[in-house]
Amino acid sequence: MGAGGDARPGLHYILDFRNGAPRRCWLYGPTLKVTINVDWICSTLYLVPRHERIKVNIERFETMSTDRRAAKETSPSGIHALKKSAELVKVLEAHQGERHAIVMQDYPDPDAISSAWAHKLIAARFGIDCDIIYEGRISHQENLALVQLSEIALVRYSEGDDLKHYNATVFVDNQGTTSALTDRFAALNIKPLVLVDHHELQDRITAEYCDIRKIGATATIYTEYIREGLLELSKSNISHVRLATALMHGIRSETIGLIRARQEEFEAAGFLTQFVDHTLLEDILSVKRAKQVMDVIQEALANREIRESYSICGVGYLRMEDRDSIPQAADFLLTEENVHTAIVYGIILKSDREMVVGSMRTTKVTLNPDEFLKEALGATEQGRYYGGGRRGAGGFEIPIGFLAGIKDDDMVRVKWRLYDQLIRSKLLAKIGVHGPSATARSENPGTRTIEES
Repeated sequence: MGAGGDARPGLHYILDFRNGAPRRCWLYGPTLKVTINVDWICSTLYLVPRHERIKVNIERFETMSTDRRAAKETSPSGIHALKKSAELVKVLEAHQGERHAIVMQDYPDPDAISSAWAHKLIAARFGIDCDIIYEGRISHQENLALVQLSEIALVRYSEGDDLKHYNATVFVDNQGTTSALTDRFAALNIKPLVLVDHHELQDRITAEYCDIRKIGATATIYTEYIREGLLELSKSNISHVRLATALMHGIRSETIGLIRARQEEFEAAGFLTQFVDHTLLEDILSVKRAKQVMDVIQEALANREIRESYSICGVGYLRMEDRDSIPQAADFLLTEENVHTAIVYGIILKSDREMVVGSMRTTKVTLNPDEFLKEALGATEQGRYYGGGRRGAGGFEIPIGFLAGIKDDDMVRVKWRLYDQLIRSKLLAKIGVHGPSATARSENPGTRTIEES
């Protein structure tokens, strides 16, 4: 073993020289204790001999967050990435032995699923038992494949399930605005402990630990936590291999196959690739689209309205099981020539509850989906916005309330036309266009009946 100091007061390192060469490095100081792999921290300096590189890179490791592009955009508390992981360690250490609920949005995507799984494995190191919970449904074919092939244990909440045995909640890839469980836990006075997300700040909940960054994916943040020592991955551990594969899929899905990836996503992907099961990832990505999804895409194509390079379409009534066909239809409409933004919406049926659900996709770099949807659709009387988003994508949910549950076919069609015209007019007003469309549309757009859905 060897030890030394650094130019920065109070920061020291211990090197493990077993087997003839330093393989591991421990950094410690008044507020820092991290274990890192020497090969990793030395990978960027090749002009200095291996043993000397370590000493040179100690300070670089401590300040690496400021060297990265996204780390210049600090969290609300102003603490950089490395210190955020150290802060998370302190929070988890203070809650050892507890049971936490990791809350995902009602309709989880790969980013949420992989990040929740990562948090569960990290928390287990501190003696914290976690359940990954959601209330809605996983319906996207790739998401189903991810959960089934990776054997990820998820809990789908059903009305009447007991939530009182949880000590705290953890919100990943959402800030409580897209989960019905937020109000359920609040009613039980079970408070959020951890909040990790990459979407725009929503001001819905507060947590003891908060890490919200303008970054490509929440999975990128959790990969960073892992790189900084919160979980040591092993190629011989099948759960670790599957987790790395899930995180890679989460990053890929949020950045359109890394097309919109930032430096942080490429760094995370480079780290994960040594653990990823590429055959498993290929199996997840090769799942075919369901017939119901193709039907919704066909509906969107037939009824789209194109104004100022925006493609807007309502697809009528959909079962809750087919909810994920809406973002897939938006993705498809975005591939049309001269279209930079696609917005698709429909009414989702969930027993006696109904809501308008929509997805927005854009390639226009100057368009902020979060601001666009909030300004176009507004908020409830309580100040909760109907829509929100991040770079390149957004979504919205508008409860129907009193008009929900109508069974008469004529009234069902009238209700759809009402909501279709109202939402379309708000979106067009936000775009700044008025008057009749120059794009052909069918006589009765999106008026499929409930039975046809």
